[in-house]
Amino acid sequence: MAIIFSGTWKRLCPAYLLLSAVLLLCCTGETAFSHDQLILGIHPFHTVAILEEKFTPLAEYLSKELNIPVVVRVGSSYAEHIDAVGRDKLDIAYLGPVPYVRMVDKYGNKPLLACQETDGTPFFRGIIIARQDNPSEKLADLEFGEFAFVNIHSTMGYLLPAFLLLKENPAIIKENNYQMLKTHENVALAVLTGDFEAGAVKEAVYQFYRHRGLKELARTPAAPEHLFVARTNLPAGTIKKLRKALWQLSKTNSGQHIMQAIKPSLTGFVPVEDNAYDDLRTIIEQLAVEGILK
Repeated sequence: MAIIFSGTWKRLCPAYLLLSAVLLLCCTGETAFSHDQLILGIHPFHTVAILEEKFTPLAEYLSKELNIPVVVRVGSSYAEHIDAVGRDKLDIAYLGPVPYVRMVDKYGNKPLLACQETDGTPFFRGIIIARQDNPSEKLADLEFGEFAFVNIHSTMGYLLPAFLLLKENPAIIKENNYQMLKTHENVALAVLTGDFEAGAVKEAVYQFYRHRGLKELARTPAAPEHLFVARTNLPAGTIKKLRKALWQLSKTNSGQHIMQAIKPSLTGFVPVEDNAYDDLRTIIEQLAVEGILK
């Protein structure tokens, strides 16, 4: 049976259908890209307020270089951020090494923009820490208290330290004698206060808190640093401009201020290839075999 609209309904039908389409799009949770701005997505390794303060100078710089507004958006969780990057809901995204590898494994490659350099190198390490008055001198000595990690998506706050512990003190991992404390700073403070016997943090956090009474028990293998990627269908011309803008930041005083807002030890952004993360992929695969990663 055909439905025939007449009179007022005939005039209103196109507008009604348009409204319905808009509502359907909103209800499906899909994000329509705006031609008026670009979204710079950041994983939640600090509070929203702190991350907006850190990355807003970069967003403003990119806005000027691209002649289009760039706005900062902080993910609600690491998993949500990985999903947003993978589903191309972000125009530009900042990722840690492990979230990047997991995102590529699930969703495929994205255009790579730049890898960050810290103190002149595009690699970083994690440190397993204890209080200076703790009698333990190596990982095998740990046996009395809980261990503190950051979260399961953190390269230096979980994955690489867990890899070390599986070889030198597997009971901590296999008996689930640990907790996730969300940030590297939380881990350092929890160890300092004695709530945890030991913990895993990135080296920069260890150096910041070391003089308050921490010591190093072990350090992880080096891994490639954090990086920026673009959504799959971002125009090639925009990707080229983004790469150039990031690569040249270290060449000006204003660029150095922008980087220091993100991280005081940040010294530049350099080209990066996906295969730089292959060693990390191998470790992730080994941990998956052990049942540590799902």
